[in-house]
Amino acid sequence: MRLKRTHTSEELSKVEIGSEVVLAGWIHRRRDHGKIIFFDIRDRWGLTQVVVVPKECSDYELAKQIRSEYVVAIKGIVNQRPKGTENPKIATGYIEVLAKEIEVLNEAKTLPFEIDGDTEPGEDVRLKYRYLDIRQSRMKNNLLLRHQVMQSARRALSDMGYAELETPFLTKSTPEGARDYLVPSRVNPGKFYALPQSPQLFKQLFMVAGMDRYFQIVKCFRDEDLRADRQPEFTQIDIEASFVDEEDIFSMSEALMQAIFREVKGIELEVPFPRMRYVEVVEKYGTDKPDLREEFGTDYAFVWVVDFPLFTWNEEEGRWESEHHPFTSVHPDDLPLLESGELEKVRARSYDLVLNGAELGSGSVRIHRQDLQKRIFEILKMDEAEIEAKFGFLLEAFSYGAPPHAGIAFGLDRLVAMLAGEDSIREVIAFPKTQRAICMVTGAPSEVSPKQLEELHIKVVV
Repeated sequence: MRLKRTHTSEELSKVEIGSEVVLAGWIHRRRDHGKIIFFDIRDRWGLTQVVVVPKECSDYELAKQIRSEYVVAIKGIVNQRPKGTENPKIATGYIEVLAKEIEVLNEAKTLPFEIDGDTEPGEDVRLKYRYLDIRQSRMKNNLLLRHQVMQSARRALSDMGYAELETPFLTKSTPEGARDYLVPSRVNPGKFYALPQSPQLFKQLFMVAGMDRYFQIVKCFRDEDLRADRQPEFTQIDIEASFVDEEDIFSMSEALMQAIFREVKGIELEVPFPRMRYVEVVEKYGTDKPDLREEFGTDYAFVWVVDFPLFTWNEEEGRWESEHHPFTSVHPDDLPLLESGELEKVRARSYDLVLNGAELGSGSVRIHRQDLQKRIFEILKMDEAEIEAKFGFLLEAFSYGAPPHAGIAFGLDRLVAMLAGEDSIREVIAFPKTQRAICMVTGAPSEVSPKQLEELHIKVVV
């Protein structure tokens, strides 16, 4: 690379008029006006017009060969655009660069679609060539918005005393094992890790460990038939805290949403958010995820849904299941109902934050006593051996002094999609999967060699 970049498009303005600069990026458009060639050079920050004149540019013959999407570096002088040729739609619309030298860093063949063209390509094409799709303003801006949301969340939670801590990706299969992604262990033949559907147990162990306030922006995995707007891997803003109750989680969550919306959208949210009991909201709206925008009149209508049932009856299997998960604590007034067998009446200390008809976050006050946690497992028809095999480590941890704790997890993909005004979370994920859980860029999932299967002690039966 002969020419090294000195400025991005964002860094150019009238202040640099008369200065020599080097820009680097992609040729967005080219226009030939007789002997004068105009390039729009594109980088992550925007566009800058470059003018190539035969007598001024030592690489004029090279410039005639350059086409759209070539990667180039251009040295030149910043000039004010002639009156009447300004473009107020872009940040650099009042200046241009008179090219002196040009270096082609890489050529490009004709793309399968035009970047920021008048016609949007189909989603299959966009997903197959996602690395090209991200060059488009829409996707680039969505991903940068995602970055802003993540940084805003990190700042807000850090300021509230939460520490960003990591949990393992190779872990133990959960009770919902049919939905786990399993990873075979080569060094432990016949045994498997599972990719986590959530960091639930490890973040509770952080509370036992005395870390008090935890958060993590974390990937989670679920191997299930995908509904219209689900992904097999998704991202959560995951939060847990000790010595707190529902009210503390509500106020923390509302402060977090205020910070994100203020910094990213310039919107000041009114708090506290309204609250509705599960029974009431289902009776009134026919769903536990009501869209209250018309009723409240604010573009973003938040509502807490509380007092969910602790259990739900599985007709097919003839047993009770957890409405959310088995680590959710029981409403203190309903503890006697566990022993009387009136399980359909037992309320959970769980809560969902709903935004515009979508579940944005879900959480609960957790069980922190070993005896109560074991009793819940028994109600869910888990025998001693199963409890010990799957959760023995958690129950043992509780025996060493577990503090009261609670938490919540927010769907980052859904939050960013709403802020971006997108209907699908695929529009705010860099390399999403299709509804058949396929990566169009790489072709994953794919077959592996017989040698790999042999090393993993796996036999494939189709």
